[in-house]
Amino acid sequence: LKQVFNKDKTFRPKRKFEPGTQRFELHKRAQASLNSGVDLKAAVQLPSGEDQNDWVAVHVVDFFNRINLIYGTICEFCTERTCPVMSGGPKYEYRWQDDLKYKKPTALPAPQYMNLLMDWIEVQINNEDIFPTSVGKYKEE
Repeated sequence: LKQVFNKDKTFRPKRKFEPGTQRFELHKRAQASLNSGVDLKAAVQLPSGEDQNDWVAVHVVDFFNRINLIYGTICEFCTERTCPVMSGGPKYEYRWQDDLKYKKPTALPAPQYMNLLMDWIEVQINNEDIFPTSVGKYKEE
């Protein structure tokens, strides 16, 4: 359990929504709908009058937080020795490329791949240009 909650390993603290903000209210609405056992299609529908980018951002962050928790519970069983390849079954192998350290797709052990992936996602989620924390601050494309 100690390893699961070691911030420097795999577990990352949840990105929080500030209470009293519109994003926080959207988060509470999303949580309530997902926990109520209702139809998933209805649960993810954009609430009337809400910004689609804000609604999507709330769900992306929640999904990242949930995946983080799940990965934190299984990471001790998938080591570089037991999971030497990041794969999706026998037919698919995932390779890492970030154009920084890994300029070409590179085969990595699953734990190393997952750490790089989770770090990359966290950087994206914390990038104010991609996921602004102020409602209605998305750039028009």
